Amino acid sequence: MRSFVRGCGLLALAVLVLLALSSLFAPSRTPAFGGSPLSSHPMTVVPFPSSSSSVIGGPSLSASFIDRVLATYHSPAVGLGRALVADSQQFHIDNVYALAFFLHESTFGTAGVARFTRSLGNIICSGYPTCFEGFHSYASWQIGAWDWFRLIKHEYLPRGLTTVQAIIPVYASASDSNNPTSYIAAVLQAVATWHVGRVEVP
Repeated sequence: MRSFVRGCGLLALAVLVLLALSSLFAPSRTPAFGGSPLSSHPMTVVPFPSSSSSVIGGPSLSASFIDRVLATYHSPAVGLGRALVADSQQFHIDNVYALAFFLHESTFGTAGVARFTRSLGNIICSGYPTCFEGFHSYASWQIGAWDWFRLIKHEYLPRGLTTVQAIIPVYASASDSNNPTSYIAAVLQAVATWHVGRVEVP
């Protein structure tokens, strides 16, 4: 009986040793796309695909993360996060693209005419009642942001322009002294940076 008990103890010990060794050599199970895109914490993700970047979708950035980004750049639009989430939900356009356009157009309202127009995307004044130096001006950053979502939803998507690569050559055409290629690259870089939880774009 004593030898039987000793044999069982040795068997249990061997099983524990094998389990410990298997956990040491087990492959990593980090998911390919990391955690939730609404998380403000760093996560491991596959680089954002530059070949297919549709703007269609719900918000992938939280209001608090957006406000962290804006505060880091000393933007006068700090507090806009909740509006960008709500607008994204209303128009079904991912708010990460609105934020990326805002960065490229005026460094979040800290440069250029946007300092006076409160326009997220420097929308040309064409048929608008309030303008400033050729751009539509707004009473608040929230109204300016809402109008950017409306413009993309009703002017671009119906024409089949649903990706960054399709929208920008029309939104900021080369004929207007813009560089669509660098604009596209800047937007995709910003999107990739924020989707891994980093605040500042390199």
